[in-house]
Amino acid sequence: MESNNKEPMHPLQYELIRSRKRKRTISLHIKAGGRVVIYAPFRTPISEIEDLIERKRSWISEKLSEKERSVRSAEKQFLPGEEFLYLGEPYPLEIDDSLEQKRPLTLSFGKFILDKGCVEKARSLFVEWYREESRRTLAERADYYCRRLELFPKGLRITGARSRWGSCSRDNRLCFSWRLVMAPLKVVDYVLIHELAHIKEKNHSARFWNHLASIMPDYKKHRLWLREHGHYLQL
Repeated sequence: MESNNKEPMHPLQYELIRSRKRKRTISLHIKAGGRVVIYAPFRTPISEIEDLIERKRSWISEKLSEKERSVRSAEKQFLPGEEFLYLGEPYPLEIDDSLEQKRPLTLSFGKFILDKGCVEKARSLFVEWYREESRRTLAERADYYCRRLELFPKGLRITGARSRWGSCSRDNRLCFSWRLVMAPLKVVDYVLIHELAHIKEKNHSARFWNHLASIMPDYKKHRLWLREHGHYLQL
């Protein structure tokens, strides 16, 4: 993809990405977080983009409403029995009032256990717990794949990004959202390998995807999982 420049915003706030490789078709996508993204040939007039927006206005509104409902339904209330994801598996929450808790939040015996005196700060405790686990898990997985692939980043950082699961900077520094550790381990591996592959190929060219497929032949399955279930990786 040759250009990633944003055009002036439409009232619906879309992002226009032009490509010299795209010859005719214009495509419209609703991304995670409700971003409206349009892919178009490099010289497509803005008037054609605006016409597409108008024709698709009802469809866009419907899809944005669906996204908003999905996000609301995924928001946690931190109630007993409510399930929280870790490496793709749901674990119920138990509120403990036995005063035997050494830590305010733990995962043990197949459930999350929250100290009763810490219910009011449950969200921040879960964020802290997920951050710690994502840092540990991604460090371990990165160590394994870096050695195997002989691709070595200059650093690895955990972020609070809501929908950008991973990124690789120009100087090969990797970032990953702590929310990623809620996903199955294979999906975690896919995002990690995807970003490691950017050390070798900085774009999403055919060469990049071929390189990724040579490492993880079933990567499309894990990418699809994120597209369909990513909105559940929230608190």
